[in-house]
Amino acid sequence: MIGIIGGANFMPAGLEKAEQAKVETRYGEPSDVFLLASLGGKEIAFLPRHGAQRMPPHRINYRANISALKILGASRVIGINSAGSLKKEIPPGSVLIPHDYLCPWQTLTIHEDRAVHITPALNAELRAILVQAAAAAAIKFRDGGIYIQTMGPRLETKAEVAMIAHFGDVVGMTMAHEATLCQELGLAYASICSVDNYAHGIVDEPLREEEIARKARENAAHIEKVLIRALEILA
Repeated sequence: MIGIIGGANFMPAGLEKAEQAKVETRYGEPSDVFLLASLGGKEIAFLPRHGAQRMPPHRINYRANISALKILGASRVIGINSAGSLKKEIPPGSVLIPHDYLCPWQTLTIHEDRAVHITPALNAELRAILVQAAAAAAIKFRDGGIYIQTMGPRLETKAEVAMIAHFGDVVGMTMAHEATLCQELGLAYASICSVDNYAHGIVDEPLREEEIARKARENAAHIEKVLIRALEILA
């Protein structure tokens, strides 16, 4: 079983045979019901991370989401993560497959009563498959980049963007939690980033939420092509 976690503006158009599955975990309920479905003829478990209530990123029950994927039998997880560009050469409308992430603030863990020191990393094998799939789908994409997670729900200040732009390529609010929790639970995790805007201050134009959402919807078709190709490789 392949798990796919989608953002607020990503719902695969090609989902077939979708059945709802509600999963209970020791961490409570996930953000939404899972869709056990077929995409490109391959079985997946799809979860909209923000749920029907459009849960803001700081209130998402990430531990329940990832635990539920494991309960459903997922061994690999692909996260679709909306991101802002920290570099002028990575324009909105880009697709980026990160090779690493940075979260110097609090990152979630499933280990509450003992210290378990994983060495956090995106899964190299799954990431390589996403790169291969993007190339096969003939879309423009960037192979590699560092994703920096901030806490949200607000966007970053110009000063914050100026600082983190020295260390990363894109900024978002979700991926580091998911990647870390997946690794703690023994699930392979890699990400496809939909670059939907320039971060605050990278260019002179003001940030508009409706424009960010529009770019995400435009990118959705490209990302779905990558997912279908990746599922073919993983089969």
